[in-house]
Amino acid sequence: MQRNTARQFLYDMTLARRFEEAAAEQYTQGNIGGFLHLYPGEEAVAVGSLRAADAGDYVVSTYREHVHALMRGIPPTAVMAELFGKATGCSGGYGGSMHLFDKERRFLGGYAIVGETFPVATGVAYWLRMQNATDAVLCYFGDGAANQGTFHESLNMAALWKLPVLFICENNHYQIGTEIHRHSAVAEIHRRAIAYGMVGRRVDGMDVLAVYEATRLALEHVRSGNGPYLLECDTYRYRGHSMADSGAYRSALEVGELRARDPLETFRRQVLEEGRLEQAECDAVEAEVRDSVEAAVRFAEESPPPQQLDKDVYVTPMDLYGGGA
Repeated sequence: MQRNTARQFLYDMTLARRFEEAAAEQYTQGNIGGFLHLYPGEEAVAVGSLRAADAGDYVVSTYREHVHALMRGIPPTAVMAELFGKATGCSGGYGGSMHLFDKERRFLGGYAIVGETFPVATGVAYWLRMQNATDAVLCYFGDGAANQGTFHESLNMAALWKLPVLFICENNHYQIGTEIHRHSAVAEIHRRAIAYGMVGRRVDGMDVLAVYEATRLALEHVRSGNGPYLLECDTYRYRGHSMADSGAYRSALEVGELRARDPLETFRRQVLEEGRLEQAECDAVEAEVRDSVEAAVRFAEESPPPQQLDKDVYVTPMDLYGGGA
C-alpha cells in the first residue's frame, strides 16, 4: 500500500464518519427533516468498493447512501445542502436524505423502497450490455433486502443474460431491529448466488483494504463478460436503523465488541504501525476533514430553499386547474 493510497483511504473514512456525525447533530437541531439513516461502522464498505470502481461505472444505492455519494465525488456541500432540503443540494432540495442523485457522476440514487435497487441496477446493466460497453453497475443493498422478490428476479435475469452488475450486500446483521438469523433461513447471503449460477464471495466489511481488493477482483470478473457477481460485506452499524431508532434491541456487549473493530480506528492504527503515515499526517487529515464538514454545514445553512416546488414534475397546478384559454 502506497503512502498516497493510505492517506486517501484514511481521509475518505474520516470524512464519512465526521460527515455523518455532523448530520446527526444537525438533525437533532431541527435543520434536517424526515428520515435520516446513518452509516458509522460501515465506512470500509463504501470507501473500499467505490475506490475500486471506475469513473464510468454506475452506482445504485439504498437510503443509507450519504457516504456512497461522497465517495462517488459529490461535494460534501451538495450532499449536506440536500439533507437540509436546499436548492443547492445535489437533487435540488427535492430528494432529501434518501434520494441523492448525480447524473454526471453516474450516481443513480438513493432509493427508499427496500429491494428497489435490484431492478434499477439490472436495467442499467442490460442497457450497458446492449451498448457493448465496458462499464459496470455497482448495486448496493442491505441484508434485509435479500428476502425481497426483486432480489431473486433480478439476480436470475442478470445471470441469464450475463449482465455486468456487481451486487454488493452491506450485511450489517439487522433488518431494522430484527437480527439476520431471525429473518433469513440462509444467513450467509453470498451463498444465494449459487442458485443462479453466479459467483458469490464473503469479505470482511470492516477492513477497507479487503473490501477494495475483493471489489477489484469482482469487477474484473464482471467486465470480462462472465456475468454478475455477488459480494457480501460483513459489517456493522453502530447507530440504530435511523435517528428514530435507539438500537435498544442490541446488547451493550455486542456493540462494544464490534466497536473494538472500528474500521476507521483500526485502519489509522495500521498505517501508523506500518509506517505508511506519521501521526502528524493523520492529525492533518482530521483537521482537513473537520474544516470540510464545517464548511458544508455553513453552506447548507446559508443556501436558499427551492423556489419553485412544481419544477421538474410531469403535471403542474396550471395543467390541472388551467390558466385560461
